[in-house]
Amino acid sequence: MFNRILIANRGEIACRIIRTARRLGIATVAVYSDADAGAMHVAQADEAWRLGPAPAAESYLRQDILLEIARRCGAEAIHPGYGFLSENAGFAHACAEQGLVFIGPPASAIEAMGSKSAAKALMSAAGVPVVPGYHGPNQNAGHLRQEAERCGFPLLLKAVAGGGGKGMRVVHGINEFDEALASARREAKAAFGDDAMLLERYLSKARHVEVQVFCDQFGHGIYLSERDCSVQRRHQKVLEEAPAPHLSPQTRVNMGEAAVRAALAIGYRGAGTLEFLYLADGRFFFMEMNTRLQVEHPVTELVTGLDLVEWQLRVAAGEPLPLTQEQVKIRGHAVEVRVYAEDPENDFLPAAGTLHHLHEPATGTDTSRGSLVRLDTGVRQGDEVGIFYDPLIAKLIVWAEHRELALRQLAGSLAQYRIGGVRTNLRLLQALAGSVPLKAAELHTGFIEQHGDLLFAPPGLESSRVLQLCAAFVLLTEQTWDPSPFAGHRGWRLNQPSLRQLAFEYEGEVHRLDISSEAAGYLMTLDERPHRLTAEWQQDRLQAVIDGVPLLCHLARHNDQLWLFYRGERFDVRLHSPDVEPQSTPHGGGLCAPMPGVISRIKVTLGDPVAVGQTLLILEAMKMEHSIVAPTAGRVAELYYREGSQVSEGAELLRLEPELKPKQDQEQEQETP
Repeated sequence: MFNRILIANRGEIACRIIRTARRLGIATVAVYSDADAGAMHVAQADEAWRLGPAPAAESYLRQDILLEIARRCGAEAIHPGYGFLSENAGFAHACAEQGLVFIGPPASAIEAMGSKSAAKALMSAAGVPVVPGYHGPNQNAGHLRQEAERCGFPLLLKAVAGGGGKGMRVVHGINEFDEALASARREAKAAFGDDAMLLERYLSKARHVEVQVFCDQFGHGIYLSERDCSVQRRHQKVLEEAPAPHLSPQTRVNMGEAAVRAALAIGYRGAGTLEFLYLADGRFFFMEMNTRLQVEHPVTELVTGLDLVEWQLRVAAGEPLPLTQEQVKIRGHAVEVRVYAEDPENDFLPAAGTLHHLHEPATGTDTSRGSLVRLDTGVRQGDEVGIFYDPLIAKLIVWAEHRELALRQLAGSLAQYRIGGVRTNLRLLQALAGSVPLKAAELHTGFIEQHGDLLFAPPGLESSRVLQLCAAFVLLTEQTWDPSPFAGHRGWRLNQPSLRQLAFEYEGEVHRLDISSEAAGYLMTLDERPHRLTAEWQQDRLQAVIDGVPLLCHLARHNDQLWLFYRGERFDVRLHSPDVEPQSTPHGGGLCAPMPGVISRIKVTLGDPVAVGQTLLILEAMKMEHSIVAPTAGRVAELYYREGSQVSEGAELLRLEPELKPKQDQEQEQETP
């Protein structure tokens, strides 16, 4: 076994590797960019070394710096985690040349299966069905366009070296192809250093089922159950579960054996995953192989009772597989959800900010329910979620004896999860866990789009209740800070009723409440309607009765920002001075950044005429590209930034002005009766 390893990654996967290595008595060396200097994985490792500036291309993707750190710290092996250099054959070669063990497959296996086009050719030759498409070497844009017309639409553009939804686009017609290809290529180049693309038919109603395989250097290979990863957004997984529901025993065996045959055929070693599209009629098609540990590996660990990171370390150190196929036992059901910093109601745009409030669900075994809850995270309260890396905050994983109980426990754990300071997908996950289609396992890759009405339902608490609860919170917490009636501006009067006015900004509008104290609570007037409220504050929980209706919620505050949590939903409210008017929005024609990011490309110049829906510029954030398009026809009147500029959320990027009609047209309109 190794004495010291370097972990060439960050976040929750780095923390996960550190925990397992410590249990095995292995010293760990973390690396970090300037953005991660205070990160959890840095604090947990035995030692940590700086890589460079925040952009991944200048830090986590710098092979030369990583190898130099490994040499200087005396590491015997490098664990790449997932993402970054985990599927980079050149890095695996470089490690071998330096006498370092790359904790992953040999470079030859990465080259064979890391290229999606080469992998499809290999699988096709082995008799495994593949999705129809083009996987050839000719990357000329005109040739790819011809192949797209031959394959038919809808079509999926996919980066050959890709993963995690990067460099992928669904194209519905030939008129969309050129721009989608250019965008996918830029994104793939930025994320993987390779802009080669493949094409395949997009099967919108298929399920995404994958098989976990493990091989050692002695020619042994096994599969460890399968996972269903169909619930996705932007081609990136949101919920995963094991085993996959409603697969016949024979299908499980067929998929598993095909996966192992493919891995052994290329001399594979370590953890890998074969991904398939599974159709309702029982057919399945090979998509790709991920030559690394997957983000969703915990669900396999919980149903098998195995530690896959430990297996990685042991196999990389030259040990044989701990089990044979016959010894692998599957027990119960496990579900994982990915908690992201993003805005699901705004096309899942990634979000950034500070985790000012973080309350995580209870973890461990619940013997009364027969369930287990696990949280894999790499963040703490006060940490920053920046724009340079994937916006994954944590993974919540639940195991139970059967699927129904696992989903019930998942919903309960999500209800305990409270984050303030950055937008998250927790409300979506809560709705997803309790949805009837998920419980019925009506799974396919278009699940979220199909069930949008269920998953994006209106808020479960009306705005007047939100404002009154926030007002009660402010009043009660002020009393705990300073009980003196002479402190602050609470409206206290000698021998007079206590009067107070509070103003809150909620959903873009400022609302004012007139409040007077009563013997049993408060009388609050909102929009000229009186409401009676009694409330009690205990730590972070508010028990209130509004007009006879009992309500229980949690609240948190940072400066003037308040977050109210109610039944898995979060309501964002800002406390205002009563005499402050709401801020005006940018003047007409302004286009603002939907998230913080970097302007990677500007496609217009001053004075250019633009049409509705035309792409004006490209904003890059969290390794993804986002097009800023023209909402109306007009002319570019102002450009406020250059390519390469970093912008904050809400920053005005450019201004359009209406296209002036020719004088002749204006005169004709005036003459028209």
